[in-house]
Amino acid sequence: MMRNRKNILFHTFIGIPVEIIRSASRRLAGLRGTIVDETKNSLVLETKNGNKRIQKIGNVFRFELDSESVEVDGKKIMFRPEERPKKTKI
Repeated sequence: MMRNRKNILFHTFIGIPVEIIRSASRRLAGLRGTIVDETKNSLVLETKNGNKRIQKIGNVFRFELDSESVEVDGKKIMFRPEERPKKTKI
């Protein structure tokens, strides 16, 4: 199944290019990378300056999918990847 705006929250995020578009921390806004790992509370981004662990809460992410981009508030994805499909409300 292809990832899109309607089903992105039900997929793993590993391998998706992402940008932080809003953040509680000014230094994180605009950070771009590819997600290489995910936990309940954080995403690990591979950036041009190395890997960065980013907390989900307090950040809004823009996921770059094949045909579109999707903005997701980090507090909506504060679950382990395997728990997200049963806990996420559409």
